[in-house]
Amino acid sequence: MLKFHRLRRFARILVLTGEERRYLRAIRKSGLFDRTYYRGAYPGLNPIYLKYPEKHYIAYGERLGYRPNPDFSPQAYLRYHPDVAEAGVPPFLHYVRVGHAEQRLTKELPEVVALPARGMPQVRFEHGRQTAPYAVAVHVYYPDLWPEFAARLRRLRIPFDLYVTLTYRGEETDALAEEIRADFPGAFVTPMPNRGRDILPFVTLLNAGAFDGYRAVCKFHTKKSPHRQDGDLWRKHLIEGILPETGLEEKLEAFVEAPEAGFWVADGQHYTGTQWWGSNVEATRHLLQRIEIPLDREALSFPAGSIYWVKPLVLGLLRSLQLRLEDFDLEEGQVDGTLAHAIERVLGYLTARAGQKVLQTSELRPAAAAAPAKPAFVSAFYLPQFHPVPENDAWWGKGFTEWRSVVKAPSMFEGHLQPMLPADLGFYDLRATEVMGEQAAMAREAGIDAFCVYHYWFDGRRILEAPIDRLMARPEIDFPFYLCWANESWRRNWDGLSGTVLLEQTYGAGFEEKLAADTAPYLRDPRYARPDGRRPRFVIYRPEDMPDPQASVARLREGWRRAGIGEVELGAVRFHVEGAHPVPEGLFDFWVEMPPHGLVKGPDYLFGGPDGNRMPAAMNPAFSGLIYDYAAVARRALSETYVRTLPKATIAGVMPGWDNTARRGAAGHVAYGANPATFNVWLAGALERRVPASYRRELFVNAWNEWAEKAVLEPSLTFGDLNLQVMRQHLGAAEPATHLAEPPAHGMRSH
Repeated sequence: MLKFHRLRRFARILVLTGEERRYLRAIRKSGLFDRTYYRGAYPGLNPIYLKYPEKHYIAYGERLGYRPNPDFSPQAYLRYHPDVAEAGVPPFLHYVRVGHAEQRLTKELPEVVALPARGMPQVRFEHGRQTAPYAVAVHVYYPDLWPEFAARLRRLRIPFDLYVTLTYRGEETDALAEEIRADFPGAFVTPMPNRGRDILPFVTLLNAGAFDGYRAVCKFHTKKSPHRQDGDLWRKHLIEGILPETGLEEKLEAFVEAPEAGFWVADGQHYTGTQWWGSNVEATRHLLQRIEIPLDREALSFPAGSIYWVKPLVLGLLRSLQLRLEDFDLEEGQVDGTLAHAIERVLGYLTARAGQKVLQTSELRPAAAAAPAKPAFVSAFYLPQFHPVPENDAWWGKGFTEWRSVVKAPSMFEGHLQPMLPADLGFYDLRATEVMGEQAAMAREAGIDAFCVYHYWFDGRRILEAPIDRLMARPEIDFPFYLCWANESWRRNWDGLSGTVLLEQTYGAGFEEKLAADTAPYLRDPRYARPDGRRPRFVIYRPEDMPDPQASVARLREGWRRAGIGEVELGAVRFHVEGAHPVPEGLFDFWVEMPPHGLVKGPDYLFGGPDGNRMPAAMNPAFSGLIYDYAAVARRALSETYVRTLPKATIAGVMPGWDNTARRGAAGHVAYGANPATFNVWLAGALERRVPASYRRELFVNAWNEWAEKAVLEPSLTFGDLNLQVMRQHLGAAEPATHLAEPPAHGMRSH
């Protein structure tokens, strides 16, 4: 009899009535039923029902109070809209036919609770402190749920540090904080004001450096759904999805090792489609503009529910938005349209812009494909401009260095990331040679093998030579380098092509032998790079400017031989403007690709190009320069069509950004959308598609510290060390030795 009853129930969803079939067609046409969500939200359903989720909802689910998507509650819809109840129309059917267009309320309004006033805690975490591999951040709004969370945390068998924020409720919160500290020694616990829901507490910790150095961070909160019959079940499903009782270690390792993974959420928590916009479009747009990310309204995809694992790159991008308490709305029971709602959607755009995905639990798989081969050698252009010299004093004012231009960089459009200012190394002076040692240590950790240092030599006259000459006197400072002769005239407009000549590059008789003799002491230094293991390397920036490149190169090589250096591996930069004296094929051992030279074409321009103003942001009327799409340029750099235009022996190049408005003001050239997310995409593509065929499988980065051109890998106040993290992630340099070898008691350690 029981078996027959079950068969009848199964048959019920296969043989719908005529009215139910029309209901089904309306659901499918609307696109408002989320199959992934339904299956994830109600995993205990029979597999037959899960195969036909819409039919199950129509036959059984709606009457049971199940949700067709996370934001539609049948009970709440009927309660707030008695006309629907009186008409006897199924609530979701009414919504897809009428209510959606009318923007009717679809879920329970949260209870507005008056809580005691509380100021923001002043928190800061020591840089470089010892940490576990993982962090778990928990926000407690409902204190009665803490015992449930504490039990789950005790069962975790991964090494983690615990961070707990609590919405302040007075003495009750103070007592709970002490209980948590006693139960989990070493956990960081702090009360927070009732603002920004679970998002502001998380962002506060993020901005304070709490999550620096972790492989991944787990975030969850005391999600209650009192309006749902299955509220407790749903919360447990979301947390169980990312902290499963069995197999957590394997799934977490798969998540961390998957380069395409940015977020890990429970099944049903990856929302896609424009129906999830609500009233959050403009707030999302304004947030994304803070870091030059354009909004595509038709491509919404994000991790919902604020319960997830997240990787460092997306966390760093969120931090770069520089959100503060005053940005967040006061809590007044809003169901949509707050900054917290917008941030939820912003996270999806940050993930996509970085070339990553939101993965659900059932989508996690161990890494199958091998990672792209690492480059055999990685170089970065290095600018020694950062110290005063008499010439710059005369031309630009007493005490001038590159920093003066950097701090005065103007903003030319809404969200323009200027000025970009240094962070960890500060406004350094390269006469203090210790700075070069710090730079080299950072670069080495990021996978960079040597700096290609600009060498300013004007027929025997040197300028900006102090940093490298002082380095020669400090053999204990480990700074791997080689030289690039920057053989262009210095001009007042900074482009080397036009404007008043400040210091002219000449090529007098015998200049080659003098250059060889002057550079020989550097080439003999033990720190001077020999990428092929034998020959010291030397690069010429503008070979076509030499009156007779072939003869000059021959004399230069001979000059080094006579100086006792022997054979030199000689390269040249592939410049974007053809010089007066073409270089014969095979004259140089290699060429260096130097983005953006030669990469920007008509369709890439967003402003100042053939199609006029296509910028997704309001422009400063004074701007007369050029703006192009960084992501489009990156795609061209990876295309076979472009690669075929390069000499065969070319080192593939990438750039973290380009923006010379610091030097050229309103006439500057800007790569719009250059940030660590898009740099991550370009670098990953270069390693997969360019480096295997690159000269000696090498990679070149433009640049390490071109601050006035915003081609910078060094840490900035805007992005921290995210560019270096991107390099480290792909180039496989060792992570900082701050992780614990074994999980401590309760998975925590002291801060």
